[in-house]
Amino acid sequence: MRIEIMDTTLRDGEQTPGLAYTQHEKLTIAKTLLEDVKVDRIEVASANVSTGELASVQAISSMCQKWGCLDKVEVLGFADKTRSVDWIVSSGARVMNLLCKGSLNHVTNQLRKTPEQHLEDIKFVIDYAVQKNIKVNVYLEDWSNGMINSPDYVFFLVDNLKELPVMRFMLPDTLGILNPNQTFELCKKMVDKYPKIKFDFHGHNDYDMAVANSFMAIKAGFSGIHTAVNGLGERAGNTPLSSIVGVINDHLNDFETSVDETKLNSISKLIEAFSGIRIPVNKPIIGEYVFTQTCGVHADGDKKGNLYFNKLVPERFGRLRKYALGKTSGKASILKNLEELGIFLESDAIARVTQKIVELGDKKESITTEDLPFIVSDVLKSDYLTEKVKLINYYICHAQNLSPVATLKIEIDDVVYEETATGDGQYDAFMKALSKIYTCLGKTLPTLVDYIVTIPPGGKTNALVETVITWFKDREFKTRGLDSDQTASSIKATVKMLNLIEQE
Repeated sequence: MRIEIMDTTLRDGEQTPGLAYTQHEKLTIAKTLLEDVKVDRIEVASANVSTGELASVQAISSMCQKWGCLDKVEVLGFADKTRSVDWIVSSGARVMNLLCKGSLNHVTNQLRKTPEQHLEDIKFVIDYAVQKNIKVNVYLEDWSNGMINSPDYVFFLVDNLKELPVMRFMLPDTLGILNPNQTFELCKKMVDKYPKIKFDFHGHNDYDMAVANSFMAIKAGFSGIHTAVNGLGERAGNTPLSSIVGVINDHLNDFETSVDETKLNSISKLIEAFSGIRIPVNKPIIGEYVFTQTCGVHADGDKKGNLYFNKLVPERFGRLRKYALGKTSGKASILKNLEELGIFLESDAIARVTQKIVELGDKKESITTEDLPFIVSDVLKSDYLTEKVKLINYYICHAQNLSPVATLKIEIDDVVYEETATGDGQYDAFMKALSKIYTCLGKTLPTLVDYIVTIPPGGKTNALVETVITWFKDREFKTRGLDSDQTASSIKATVKMLNLIEQE
C-alpha cells in the first residue's frame, strides 16, 4: 500500500521561531521537494499572511501549473467566509486545507461558538470553495485532545462533513500530547467508524514521539502522513521527513512511499542553509555523525565483515560511512582514514600515528581526516606532506563604514605572490585576495561548503577558537584551524586546504 507524504516544511515548518524564507528560497524548496525528493504533496503557506507570501505561492503555483502538478500544492485556509478562498484563488493554487476546530474546547473557548454554528461556517466555506473550483481537505485542529476529552463532538463534525466534497480529513496531534498506544487506539477508532474516508496524520514532536506516532497511525489504517524537513515547526517541531521515510521502508513491509531516499540528505542540507538552523549532529539519517563509527572496536568489526552495520547504510541516502579520529580510535579506524587518503604505512608507523591521535584526543582536540597527513609528517618526521604553500604574512583591516581590506603575501613553490582585496568581512577579503593569486596562476580554489566556528562554553575573551571549514573539489573534505582569533583560525584552516590540494 502506498502512503502519501504531505510535506509542510513551507507552512508549518516555517512557523519555527525566527524562520522566514524568501520567495526564491520557497520556490527552490518546493521544486526540490516535488521534483527530486518526490513527495506526494506540499503545503506551502497560510492564506492572508502577507503580500510576500502571496507572491511566493503565485510563483510556486505557476511553476507547478507548467509541470501539470498543481493539485500537489496546498494552502492552509480558515473558516472565514470568502476571505481565505479568494486569497487562494488569487494565488493560483487549487487546493485548500481548511482549518476547523477538532475539539469542543477550541470551539467554545477560542471561537466562542456552538458546534452547530462552527459547522455552518465550515459548510459555507466548502460550498464557496467548490464554486471557485478549489478542492478541499479538512484539518481538525486539536483532534487528539478532542478525541480524549470530547469524542462526541469530533464524531458530530465528521458525521456532518463526510458527505460533502472533502478529499481528506487531516487529523493533527496539535499539541504533541499522544503516545504511540493512544495514537493507534484513536486512529483505529476513526478508521473503523469511517472506513471510506481518507485520513492523514499530522504529528508534533513535543515528547519526541512524532515518528513513533506516525508509525502507529499507518498501522491503524491512515493513508497519509505529514512531515517537515529536519523536523522543523512550532515548539519541538513536526515529524521529520527523513526519519519517517526510513521507518516506513524498513519497518512497514506492506507499505511504501514515493520518496527518493537518496535525496533526503540534500534536501536536509538545503533547508539547513536556508533556515540557518543547524541539523543536530546525531539526528537519525541526516546528522553529520550518524554514519560515523567512533569506537575502534566497531571499526575493527566492520573491517572483518560489516559487523556493526544495520539496514540504514549511508549509501541509501547518498552518504558515506566515516570513522572518527580521537582517543577511542583504534588501529582499524586509523587504517580506514589513511586508506581514504591513499596513505599506506608500515605497522610500526601506524602505531605511532595512533598514539599521537589518542594524545590529541585526550586534550579534547577534534581531528579531521584531512589532519592526518600533517600528523603523519609530524610524527614520522617525514616529508610526506611537503609544505608547498607558506603564508609569509597578511594584514587585515576592518574600519566602521568601510569595507574590510586584506593584503596577503604567500609563497607557492618558492615563488612569492602578493595581492590586496576588499570583502564583506575580514575572512572574505582574505579569500578574495587569495583568489586573485590563484586566478593569475590559472588555478581554481575549492568551493567553501560549510564554515563552523566553535568557542568553548563560558570561554573568556582569550579563549581558543576552532574553525572547521568544509570544502569541495572533486570530493568533500574538511580542514581545521585553532587560534585565539577567529579570523586567524580560519586562515590556518585555509592554508591547510591549500597544501592538501597542492599535494594532490
